[in-house]
Amino acid sequence: GPQGGAFDKELDFSRTVVGSGQMVKGVDCALRSMKPGGIRQVVVPYGALGYPIKTDPDHILVGPTPTTFSGMRALNFVLENPRVDRTLLFNIKVIRVDKANGKGGFTRG
Repeated sequence: GPQGGAFDKELDFSRTVVGSGQMVKGVDCALRSMKPGGIRQVVVPYGALGYPIKTDPDHILVGPTPTTFSGMRALNFVLENPRVDRTLLFNIKVIRVDKANGKGGFTRG
């Protein structure tokens, strides 16, 4: 049957602006309806909601990006190999939501 593993088992915190294109579209869509303290497992099918392989092959512009070399290598193997299931699973917890202050910055939530 299908098998999978974690690309990165480290607990990592990322800051993003929802709708900015900094995260894969599947994660960005999930974040839009989450509130502080919310936890979700987000399943992202291979394709338009996942990593943009052609425009960002090194996952520099769009994350989340694995924090280890081996994690990056594993992610690249899955995304570049059509013989494996390329569905991704993200565990997300929203810590805080900051609001735009209208001056180009944010007010801590």
